[in-house]
Amino acid sequence: MKEKVQVFGRFLSGMVMPNIGAFIAWGLITALFIETGWLPNETFAQLVTPMSSMLLPLLIAYTGGTVIAGQRGGIIGAIATMGVIVGSDVPMFIGAMIVGPLSAWILKKFDKFMENKVRAGFEMLVNNFSLGIIGAILALAAMKGITPLVNMLNSVMASGVGFFVDHGLLPLASLFIEPAKVLFLNNAINHGILSPLGIQQVEEVGKSIFFLLEANPGPGLGVLLAYCIAGKGSAKSSAPGAVIIHFFGGIHEIYFPYILMNPLLLVATIAGGASGIFVFNLMNVGLTSTASPGSIIALLMMAERHSYVGLLLGVAVAAVVSFVIALPILKFMGKDTSLEDAQKEKDRMKKQSKGITDEKIHKIAFACDAGMGSSAMGATVLKKKLAAAGLTDIEVIHTPVSSIPADVQIVVTHQELGERAAHSNPKAQLVLITNFLAAPEYDVLVDQLSKNK
Repeated sequence: MKEKVQVFGRFLSGMVMPNIGAFIAWGLITALFIETGWLPNETFAQLVTPMSSMLLPLLIAYTGGTVIAGQRGGIIGAIATMGVIVGSDVPMFIGAMIVGPLSAWILKKFDKFMENKVRAGFEMLVNNFSLGIIGAILALAAMKGITPLVNMLNSVMASGVGFFVDHGLLPLASLFIEPAKVLFLNNAINHGILSPLGIQQVEEVGKSIFFLLEANPGPGLGVLLAYCIAGKGSAKSSAPGAVIIHFFGGIHEIYFPYILMNPLLLVATIAGGASGIFVFNLMNVGLTSTASPGSIIALLMMAERHSYVGLLLGVAVAAVVSFVIALPILKFMGKDTSLEDAQKEKDRMKKQSKGITDEKIHKIAFACDAGMGSSAMGATVLKKKLAAAGLTDIEVIHTPVSSIPADVQIVVTHQELGERAAHSNPKAQLVLITNFLAAPEYDVLVDQLSKNK
């Protein structure tokens, strides 16, 4: 069940993550040029609404359609999504996430049906007209059929969120957000649920607190600082580096293993997250767009100009609360990640990696949920270790766990993503880690590969 939820969440976030640059561009234009922005400009501010209501949903639909049926799927997804865009007065991000992939799936089924039934020389004619005709029909159907459903869903969600906001219950969202993040559903929550709500709120008031609910680095920072003081073994030694990567680099996945080593620390992150949200809500803090990655730098860049004090205070309060709760948990109930534990993990790794000595290894992939954050960092670490060992002919890439290339021979990923990696590339040798910075598996893998040169 967890794997299915992760796959679904990855699919949702996979439509948004490749387009984060466009979201940032829209957010910067909003932060700079709207009436309450840094450089108010009525002419430039005219870009804000068209980008949020048309450009961003079309990019999402195109990306989702491409995942299902390649370029043709992306094109028909964008065509059909125009139906929900024109038929609604609010940005149709949820509509794009539904219509884009659905339209591509329908076209894919049609293409499958037409295989070997088109006379030679008529392929381009059939391909172009089938895409155009089906796309036009789906745009009309989406406008009249999907739009009312999505508008109703938006109204229900808005009412539910409004209830929590009006009654001061928004901090309770941390009860769901923080545990879900540790299960690597952070991208799905942020980009699949909170971002659409946030962008609609930006259209109304110019900023939104929803962009901060998951992206706040405070709760994770507090836990990592507690490990710096009360951690043991490799967990303590790797924590300072993790603090820098998490807080300034915005890669939240770096602290997930520290929580998994002691799940009771979820209490600290939940309390820290709720405290931060309480401060954000109290001081009317909001961002103008998605902050990705969730670093303090990205948050400050996306912050509405009057929100800096409240933003920094909310992050600080979240970190302090998380730290104060995590510290005694680690001191009195911490698990010892000692050299002996690392040696046991090394022995397990040796057994698991026996298969790598039977063939020449030329390509290794470091996989994470989105293929952009922790995997990029892990790939860099592994490349340096391989280079130091003289293994410069081995290519190391980073990739989403759901789309690991078929020519990859070894996949390095977090143990929570092991099942998904096995399904994505069943033939590859799996190397499962628990600590992105100080995994003993890196050295074991390099040692095995060195022996196989």
